[in-house]
Amino acid sequence: MSGAGAPVAAVSGRTLTVASIPEYLAARPELAAQIEVAGLQVAEVGDGNLNQVFICRGRDGRNLVLKQALPYVRLIGPSWPMTEERAAREAHAIRIHAALSDRVCSVTYYDPDWFVLALEDLTDHTVLRAHLNEGNDIGSGDNGVAAVLGRHVADVCYGTSFLAMDPEPFRLAAAAAVNSELCELTEDVIFTEPFLGADRNSVGDPRVQELVDELQADPAWVGAAMRAKRRFLTVQEALLHGDLHSGSVFVRRAADAGGDPQWSVKTFDPEFSFYGPIGFDLGLLQANLLIAAVRAQVRGDTARAAALLTDVGTAWSAFADRFHALFADRARPSKFSDDFVDGWLADIHADTQAFAGCEMSRRVIGLAKVTDLESLPTQQYVVAATAVLRLTRSLLVDGGLPDDALSFSE
Repeated sequence: MSGAGAPVAAVSGRTLTVASIPEYLAARPELAAQIEVAGLQVAEVGDGNLNQVFICRGRDGRNLVLKQALPYVRLIGPSWPMTEERAAREAHAIRIHAALSDRVCSVTYYDPDWFVLALEDLTDHTVLRAHLNEGNDIGSGDNGVAAVLGRHVADVCYGTSFLAMDPEPFRLAAAAAVNSELCELTEDVIFTEPFLGADRNSVGDPRVQELVDELQADPAWVGAAMRAKRRFLTVQEALLHGDLHSGSVFVRRAADAGGDPQWSVKTFDPEFSFYGPIGFDLGLLQANLLIAAVRAQVRGDTARAAALLTDVGTAWSAFADRFHALFADRARPSKFSDDFVDGWLADIHADTQAFAGCEMSRRVIGLAKVTDLESLPTQQYVVAATAVLRLTRSLLVDGGLPDDALSFSE
């Protein structure tokens, strides 16, 4: 959204607190059955931009995660109102995606009066961004996190696309997933403000601002972002997560099988979900893997940086291979030639590059920063932020990464 004064679709006036949660749970049999309310321990752990999140720990070892949508942007406060109905859209997206992929943090209950979701307990997992920032690996090849996420995107996007259903159900599904307010927020913070300027923009050092000024005066860079914005606004291909960055994925290394690590990978927070271009989810994923690679490179961990750069290609290959395989079972084979999917995948790949460039731009310039960059010492931040911005031009203007994408150092 554009800020104060924006319409709010619903305001419950009911806000959970640590103290009120035991009573809240006890009054709802569906939730009380999931956890022992007596002696409950509750902690507020939300660190996102929009919502508050609580972990509830029962004496019997059962836990419950509650997420409540507030009537404003949590990062800013009540001066930036935001519809609480986004919680209903999130519950809707989770249920649809969970039916198509087991890589989704499931919802066990939704309260439409308080706009509260009860979510699968994944407290034994780590947010992917934190996992990467700590210098940990994410596996490689078919069993690595990048490949798992690529296949997940293929499963949920194919399963909600016009290839998996007849025309009328597809159009009705797209209509049911309209998410105007959060799509406008995405439009502003990813596609408009980093490129055309905004009061909410900022960078961490004047040396980086010099490059920002140079890019914002570059018609090729800005024009490519505007074309990406048009694709975001006009293309309806599948039900997307809508915010699939490394802060929206939980990971846990599971058992090794024959020396090959297995990973539990779960996506969460699809409140920005909408019907849009498939390359958008893939682009956000690619962008955040690239930022992690830049962070590793500037910190001197060149081998890990190279591995993360490889993961970008792995995620795409895993997606494309799974999507191509799913196409063989399309709902209306007489309507689409056998080679149709090849052209579509080429379009998705082009979208992925452009959307990755926009996402990387906003993570340096725009409102919502990332700890990958912001936690670096000043000189490392300057080098990393500069490298990220230069890569955005390659992605947006040249349509892909240069061969020497990581040829920089502190």
